[in-house]
Amino acid sequence: MRIAIAADHGGFILKEKLRARLASIGLEVADFGTDSTESCDYPDFAQAVGEAVAEGKVDRGLLICTTGIGMAMAANKIAGVRAAPAQSEDEVRMTREHNDANVLTLGAKYVDERRALALIHIFLETPFSGGARHLRRVAKIAQLERV
Repeated sequence: MRIAIAADHGGFILKEKLRARLASIGLEVADFGTDSTESCDYPDFAQAVGEAVAEGKVDRGLLICTTGIGMAMAANKIAGVRAAPAQSEDEVRMTREHNDANVLTLGAKYVDERRALALIHIFLETPFSGGARHLRRVAKIAQLERV
């Protein structure tokens, strides 16, 4: 599985830890930045990861900022991206099963490395359940992108 990862300054330290750990378990990790804790603009990194996901260059995306919310808001502006900020295992599982989320956003203020890895594992391993009702709803999300 190929994963895109990026963070702003608020998520840089956690991103670096996660990138190394994910690579060590055999995932192909494409790092879209940032490369320091110097102040930067999160939408730039959300765009880079979102476009990689939407264009099929990677299977899933991970974005980390202080709260995970700004990254999700920015990434969701890109057609084909379904980014979800999540802090609990149930949120991550449900957003994959029901919404076919393809980008997970995490808040470095709220999750440590161990917790983030547990959430990422669920995100990567949980399949979209499909079925008529979930497919219909995901299709309606895609229709909103054309409005």
